[in-house]
Amino acid sequence: MRMFGLAAAVAALLLSLAAGAQAQTTLRIGLAEDPDVLDPTMARTYVGRIVFSAFCDKLFDIDEKLNIVPQLALSYETSADGKAMTIKLRPGVKFHDGEPLDAEAAKFSLERHLTFPGSFRKPELASIDHVEVVDPLTIKLVLKTPYSPLIAQLTDRSGMMVSPKAAKEAGDKFGLHPVCAGPYKFVERVQQDRMVFEKFADYWNKDNIHIDRVVFQPIVDATVRLANLKSGALDLIERVLATDIKDVRADSRLKVSSAIELGYQGITLNIGKDKAKGALSQSAKVRQALDLSIDREALNQVVFNGEFTPGNQWLSPDHPYYQKDFPIRPRDVAKAKALLKEAGVTPPVSVDFMVPKGPETEATAQVIQSMAAEAGFDLKIRVTEFATSLKQAEAGEYQAYMLAWSGRIDPDGNSYVFLHKDAPQNYSAWASPEADKALDDARLTTDMAQRKAIYAKLTKLEQEDEPLLYIYHRRIIIAHTTKLDGYKQMPDGLVRVVGLKLK
Repeated sequence: MRMFGLAAAVAALLLSLAAGAQAQTTLRIGLAEDPDVLDPTMARTYVGRIVFSAFCDKLFDIDEKLNIVPQLALSYETSADGKAMTIKLRPGVKFHDGEPLDAEAAKFSLERHLTFPGSFRKPELASIDHVEVVDPLTIKLVLKTPYSPLIAQLTDRSGMMVSPKAAKEAGDKFGLHPVCAGPYKFVERVQQDRMVFEKFADYWNKDNIHIDRVVFQPIVDATVRLANLKSGALDLIERVLATDIKDVRADSRLKVSSAIELGYQGITLNIGKDKAKGALSQSAKVRQALDLSIDREALNQVVFNGEFTPGNQWLSPDHPYYQKDFPIRPRDVAKAKALLKEAGVTPPVSVDFMVPKGPETEATAQVIQSMAAEAGFDLKIRVTEFATSLKQAEAGEYQAYMLAWSGRIDPDGNSYVFLHKDAPQNYSAWASPEADKALDDARLTTDMAQRKAIYAKLTKLEQEDEPLLYIYHRRIIIAHTTKLDGYKQMPDGLVRVVGLKLK
């Protein structure tokens, strides 16, 4: 009888432990790629930004209408001359190692972004001369010149705060075990397999955290990602193919959440570094002809089932800074041929067309190739791994390059880095003093009407010279199980885990 009683007690304990284990909730998220380093100072991939949103809060965030809202900071105030920004920090915030997020820690994080060797945040914060501690929960950013996009930069990786203690101890190895102030803390990473995070008990907004663990799994193949979601191996996947939306909507166990992106898909044209001196690099008329050969709406229907938004600027047509006076030009093959004739070019115009590997980009390139052929272009598609394509773009080893940009909420973030002379991502090597002045002037004022008028000048210059053909704006398509409650998709494409519940 005693043995039976002991066995019953053990069984009851095991059942209790099993029930406790089952009560642990895990959100499994499928990613389209494996991110680069998990250090907000050094990171530069879009997929990395998705992972950061689970564990690395920022000074500010955005809402669904692109308004800037508080996160680790409570408020900010810009001086009358635009040369200083005073930021009030949220009290009681802790990093994952228990260290407090105070003014000294915020100053450290911003200075690390500015001075760490190889920092990708340095250009974003280059307007900051120095950071001052005003009081334990207040910092002042003293600027070299007024810089209107600064607050928008602080809604992204430039605004992410890291533990000074952990960062000093880890040095350039910080990304192997990052310590931030977000809802989940880092547990482990296995390259190309998984990144695991667990709920941080001392998170400042802990009452809105309802899931115990978040696991990110990189699965490059979109079809395999979707199959894993359908089988229940994943709870949410990003970058669902537009052609799969109908299939997802037909499944009662799944739900689609989407938003038109802040960024764009475009074709960068090599103007200043084309060693072959091809026709595209030598004449704006040839570039205009290529633009006129493309039917953006037909492309959208054929490749994306009409789910995306055709575009011709670095912002989508529904963005408040979109220039309505410069609408999308309709396809005009006859005019394209005439422009080639005016430029003294004899078709077919041969073009080395570098295209990052991927089903949607390759399908898009093939449709554009077919359209352009009717106007006299011979686009020779060269499918290239994405990381390799970036290196070749930097070296000017291409003539046309299909390149997407995930986008930023401020128009400066979609234009300056690609169009300003000597900017780090001006792969076209376009140089226009008038465009540079417009880009610089737009940073000096916060008045929307004034900035929009400045960007109108830039739009005119860009559309005349065409260093970059803007083609469409993707729909961010997230699919998730109906067991997940509270999910909303923002235009920045990030997956926000605060407030989510798993039934």
